[in-house]
Parts: sequence; structure tokens; C-alpha cells
Amino acid sequence: MRGLRAIGSWHENLGFHVIRFMRELGGMSILCFQALLGVRKYRFRSKPFLDQLYGIGVGSLPVILNTGAFIGMVMAVQSYYQFRQFDLESGVGTVVGLTLMRELGPFVTALILSGRVGASMAAELGTMRVTEQIDALYTLGTNPVHYLVIPRFVACLIMLPLLTIFTNAIGIFTSYLLSVEILGVVKHYYLLHMFSYVDPRDLMTGLFKSIVFGGIIAIVGCYKGFYTSGGAQGVGRAATGAVVWSCMLVLIMDFFMSLAMY
Repeated sequence: MRGLRAIGSWHENLGFHVIRFMRELGGMSILCFQALLGVRKYRFRSKPFLDQLYGIGVGSLPVILNTGAFIGMVMAVQSYYQFRQFDLESGVGTVVGLTLMRELGPFVTALILSGRVGASMAAELGTMRVTEQIDALYTLGTNPVHYLVIPRFVACLIMLPLLTIFTNAIGIFTSYLLSVEILGVVKHYYLLHMFSYVDPRDLMTGLFKSIVFGGIIAIVGCYKGFYTSGGAQGVGRAATGAVVWSCMLVLIMDFFMSLAMY
């Protein structure tokens, strides 16, 4: 009997988590649809939108540059010592360029923005929810999705590809400096191999991914903040949930987009 009860309890817990997952995913999809419908009516010169552009883009630039620089150097070191076994050190530039533009650039940028921007959105909107500021917007006849979600959503769609370009550029630059100046790779062959195998399509593929990732981060952060409950603890749970959900959905979408594109 104990075994049957344990099996039944396990199935109940699994069903509960599956239903909760689908409910959360459905709520995020509805919010995304509402944001897309409201984009065409939004005034993009408004101060909230410009503030979001500055906060997401300029505010994230230092950590993006720092992360991109060390990613490029780590990839250069790892690639160099592997290729040296086959006398192919000049292929370091190709590996770094392709990997950053196609995959690591948009993916790592999205993970950083998930922690910095997604959690911030969830905490900010969650605080507005528990202090009844969002309810006050309804009372004043203002659509909270139009006023709060759309500026963050569009700002993420715009700024995440731009930040990805910075990640790619600084990563390739630091990889070049380390490979040529310290590890001794011939500059001519480093650049020749990179420009021979890396083309604009690789860059456009990564930028398309980053646009999708930006939408995911904004929608998840806003959704978690919009439906916060439980006071200060609820705000903390919303911020944590926004980071977890954003990272998970970014990884899932990255897998499916990679299958479709390659």
C-alpha cells in the first residue's frame, strides 16, 4: 500500500508541475500577443521608452564588454592548444568568429540580460503590483500593458542585438590580440582564415536569435512582475522566477532555432 501511495503522490506532483508550467507558458504567450498588438499604436519618442533604451543598453554595456572580452580570450586559449597538436593554429580566428557570431555571442548576452534586466523588470513591476500601482492604472483608464510592458518589450528587441554586436566585436578583438601578440599565431593567416569562413549570414543568424531572446526576456520579466503576490517575498520570488524562466526558454529556443537554421 505504501508503494502505491508513493506512486500516486509522484504522479500527482508531476501533474501539478506540468499544469503549472503550461499555465505560466500560456500566460506569457497571451502577454506577448497583447504587446505585439499594441506596438503599432505606441509613441516611441515617449520618455519611458527612451529610459528603457538607456537602462537596458547603456546600463548593460560595461558588463557586456567585460564578458565578451574574456569569452574571446578563453576561446582563443582553448582553441590554440587544441589546434597546435595538428599544426592548425591559424584556425583559431575561424573558430572564434563562427562560434561567437552564430552561438555564444547572442546566447551569453541573453543570459547576462536575463539576470540584469529580466530580474529588474520583474522586481520593478512586482513592487508596483503589491503596492497597488498597477491597479491604480486600471482605475485611471490606462492600459498597464501599453504603459508598462510595451516600452520594455520593444527596448529589449532593439538593444539586445546591438549588445550582441558589442559582445562579438570585443570577443574577436581580444581573441586576435591574445592569439597574435602572446600565443604567436601569424596575423596574416589568422585574418585570412577568419574572413574566408565567416560571412555576413553568420552574423545575421546570431542577430535574429538575439531579437527572439530579447523578446523572451522582456515578456518573462514583465509577466512575473505583473502577477506578483505575497508582498516583499513575492517580489523576490518574481525576480528569481524571471531569471530561471528566461534562461530556460532562451536555451530551449536556441536549440530549436539552431536546428531550423543549420
